[in-house]
Amino acid sequence: MNKSRQQHLTRWLRQQRSHARSWLRIATLLGTASALIIIVQAGLLASLLQALIIEQQPREQLIPSFGLLLLCFALRAGLNYGREQAGFRAGQAIRQALRKTILDRLSELGPAWIQGKPAGSWATLLLEQIEEMQDYYARYLPQMTLAVVIPFCILITLFPLNWAAGLILFVTAPLIPLFMALVGMGAAEANRRNFIALSRLSGDFLDRLRGRETLRLFFRGEAEKAAVAASTADFRQRTMEVLRLAFLSSAVLEFFASLAIAVVAVYFGFSYLGELHFGDYGQGVTLFAGFLVLILAPEFFQPLRDLGTFYHAKAQAVGGADTLERFMQDAPASPAPAEQIAFTSASSLELVAKDLQVYAPAGDRLCGPLTFTLAAGQRVALVGQSGAGKSALMNALLGFLPYQGSLRVNGVELRDIIRTHWYQQVAWVGQNPHLPACTVRDNILMNTSYDASRFNVVLQACGINEFLQRLPQGLDTQPGDGGTGLSVGQAQRIAVARALYKSSNLLLLDEPAASLDALSEKHIMQALNRAATQQTTLMITHQLDNLDGWEAIWVMHEGQLVQQGNWQQVSAQPGPFKQMLQHRQQEIA
Repeated sequence: MNKSRQQHLTRWLRQQRSHARSWLRIATLLGTASALIIIVQAGLLASLLQALIIEQQPREQLIPSFGLLLLCFALRAGLNYGREQAGFRAGQAIRQALRKTILDRLSELGPAWIQGKPAGSWATLLLEQIEEMQDYYARYLPQMTLAVVIPFCILITLFPLNWAAGLILFVTAPLIPLFMALVGMGAAEANRRNFIALSRLSGDFLDRLRGRETLRLFFRGEAEKAAVAASTADFRQRTMEVLRLAFLSSAVLEFFASLAIAVVAVYFGFSYLGELHFGDYGQGVTLFAGFLVLILAPEFFQPLRDLGTFYHAKAQAVGGADTLERFMQDAPASPAPAEQIAFTSASSLELVAKDLQVYAPAGDRLCGPLTFTLAAGQRVALVGQSGAGKSALMNALLGFLPYQGSLRVNGVELRDIIRTHWYQQVAWVGQNPHLPACTVRDNILMNTSYDASRFNVVLQACGINEFLQRLPQGLDTQPGDGGTGLSVGQAQRIAVARALYKSSNLLLLDEPAASLDALSEKHIMQALNRAATQQTTLMITHQLDNLDGWEAIWVMHEGQLVQQGNWQQVSAQPGPFKQMLQHRQQEIA
């Protein structure tokens, strides 16, 4: 990562402070107050030593000073606790804001765009990479201010007592941030590479985990195990590189801080021996001045040492911000009209497309231009070879892909309709059932009101009652992550029941019977065929055997609608549909 990129990411990170500016100010103010208490505490401690050793005052007279010293200890502990709490709240607020921004953007982009990366990569982006920014906002940013304010306050305190000691501290202080920056530039690049490796490892591991059955069937288990081991070893090496740089940074800071404190101690030692006669404004070096300087010298470098300790947090944050900022820049902005239109519920829906062209998130055209009319209440089967553009059209109807041209719903342009209003009109069933809710019942209801009679009708129509008794807790059974507690056929029946239970006017089906056993396919297609007669329906399918009852068949080929008509019309015409029928007959034979 070049220097200009690091500077850009640092500015981007600082811009996010607006989400927790008040908490950051509180953390800085509490840190400053703690520094002032340190100076008072050091002054009390030095005066007590001066009184006890040089002035030989009775200890009884020093009880108030001892009491104030204990009070300083208590106040300092309280202020440090408050500062840690304020810093944590600041980091928490910023992390929540960043996650909300990313989730909102992903929601706008839709599943078609999200599927471009493995689920593990998105999990890494939302969890690990944002989580790594906690220490940057909670500790590093407040410490940047304190690293200037606290040494400045200490210098103001020391220069009137001994300008030589103050000068030594002032001259040696810049060495720490200088070498910290030199080491930190390498740490930021190492962290960036580490995040990339972690994201790749997470995505690959999750993909292999999901496909373990397929890998076992094709005897790829050992090969994939070796690949995971190699990726893990590479990630371990990168992590050790980051840790090595972090330890090197700490060693550099400790060396220069210890060297400066040693020089101050040597100066006072030779001054007490009478070898050095400068720096005390001609008043002589007192025990009070010497103790005060030696007590405050470590505190002078402590903010800089803390800044160096937290500097790895900046390196981690810059590494994570690289991916986050690229995502925010690369993700296409959803085109939104100046004023979106509220779409009220209608008794039926009619879709009219004219010169419709559907585009991928990256800008490549997927299909089109398409011109068609999906009349209210009409049942249409969309067929074609894989890659013909059927799923692209379906995603455009769902609002997941951008398009050009015109696509009107009851005379209203689809892109102008408020998305949540449009989703209320649509029910969708895909090839792979998704069951995000906790129980079977909740996956069917999905935040809709419960109607017992209608609910039971849907269960019966989709054949759920046939296996419901075999589930351990019936409708309250938890399907598990990704529906792993159910068979594919059972999960698909539940997904179909969810679509049928929803009060919608447009039913979109994307090969709902794919990869199902004969019994599940029979239940699902019967239920969908009955539901299709009650609302506008568009179904993608590769199964041509039972389409003679559908009102219209649309045939797509290379992104174009090349045939439209009923079964008799399209099967009699020469073209892709007839070729698919012949190929199907050859497979059966």
